[in-house]
Amino acid sequence: MNRNTRASLRAGMTVLIVQKQDQRTGKLTKGIVKDILTKSPNHPHGIKVRLESGQVGRVKEIIVE
Repeated sequence: MNRNTRASLRAGMTVLIVQKQDQRTGKLTKGIVKDILTKSPNHPHGIKVRLESGQVGRVKEIIVE
């Protein structure tokens, strides 16, 4: 699955995101997608999502369970 395309993401999926404040360090945060915030069909830095915990960031990896 491509993390850069909106079509590959759905609410309820488990993903790893990088939050704005963690972009320099590359620290990833794991969570479940609540909302997809990016409106365009793709984005070179990853699709921006809101997790169920309220954290916002760009998807770096989709966890397939």
